[in-house]
Amino acid sequence: MKSILLSLLLLPVLALANEAEITVKAPVDLGNHASLQRGARTFVNYCLNCHSANYMRYNRLQDIGLSEKQIKDNLLLAGDKVGDTMQVAIDPKDAKKWFGATPPDLSVEVRARGADWLYAYLRGFYKDDTRPTGWNNTVYDKVAMPHVLYELQGVQVLNHETHALELVKPGKLSPAEYNEMVGDLTNFMAFMAEPAKQSRQFIGIFVLLFLGVLFVLVKKIKTEYWKDIK
Repeated sequence: MKSILLSLLLLPVLALANEAEITVKAPVDLGNHASLQRGARTFVNYCLNCHSANYMRYNRLQDIGLSEKQIKDNLLLAGDKVGDTMQVAIDPKDAKKWFGATPPDLSVEVRARGADWLYAYLRGFYKDDTRPTGWNNTVYDKVAMPHVLYELQGVQVLNHETHALELVKPGKLSPAEYNEMVGDLTNFMAFMAEPAKQSRQFIGIFVLLFLGVLFVLVKKIKTEYWKDIK
């Protein structure tokens, strides 16, 4: 019983310790439709090969400024319909055999781990010949996922003395361009995790303003009603 209580007490401390490791801020801007559209393209081209997004439908991409035709022509996989969810063709058993773990569904990954965590994770891959895939990650040690974006980022190695990542083989993108790309991807995944967030916030502000005006009117009515009684 004491050990259970001690574990519960330590949970907030461990959580803070994990958060302290993330030193970068994800450029999340759900109002930036150009960024969200670029992120959607990257997600479909690179992530959707292994990871599903079963709680996200293609037609929700109209919320970020894409027309149904643009979605069909540029983002739909063969045989999919605009109303379909973002499913993946890979067999979970095969994926577990190849990678050692079944790739998780990414629908709400940002809500589960946070946008800053994901942004740092996508930038944190480095070459590690001791790992089965040949890759490791500074944010998620002993990660099972290979670095699918390495052709774009290049090859990084970890300096074990300074604990800093060093680019030893440039990729197709410069470091700034790669960071912008994964920023767009993180931005899209933040949208995907909660597509109705902006509309919900707008409605929330409207409701608060309405309640504020209603409070003033009710207070005036109360004052007017009770002045004769007093």
